Amino acid sequence: MTQELIDLRNSILEKRYADALAIVDELEGMSKKAILRQIKSFLKILIIHLIKNQIEKRLTNSWAASIRNGVLEIQDVNLKENKKSYYIDIDEWNDYIEHEIDVAIRDASVEVLNGIYSPFQLAEIVDKEQIINQAKVLLELTYGYLINDLPGIVDDYLTKLPGGEDWKLGRR
Repeated sequence: MTQELIDLRNSILEKRYADALAIVDELEGMSKKAILRQIKSFLKILIIHLIKNQIEKRLTNSWAASIRNGVLEIQDVNLKENKKSYYIDIDEWNDYIEHEIDVAIRDASVEVLNGIYSPFQLAEIVDKEQIINQAKVLLELTYGYLINDLPGIVDDYLTKLPGGEDWKLGRR
């Protein structure tokens, strides 16, 4: 990116505005790609913990924190600087979730029940549709609630997951 900034400066100083605009477009593309990569990373972590919850039928403080953090970070990163639009609109999540769920299943196989399932076995037993629906519900919350209210809203949703009521009451 440093080279692009040098080239941009030189293009402006040399009054090559078409070149400068092309560099600006390239920088915007690089920035958006980095933001989408960050969102996908948080989404994958969120899905991994939803998978662990589904298979193990329990919810730990750590898993709840990971899910909550994923939702909060996605909300923060997804909102553009103008605070009025998003990098990923509410109706555009399907492709992202579909891609990340397959990667998340592979990664979750290491953690679910201390790694007793291979990625292939876990893919067979995970109810992908349920995970996709849960992820969508959580992601939709990021569009309707303020950052200060969202943690409590997510926690309320988590109490409805398997083991969520026990988690809420501090039962193991």
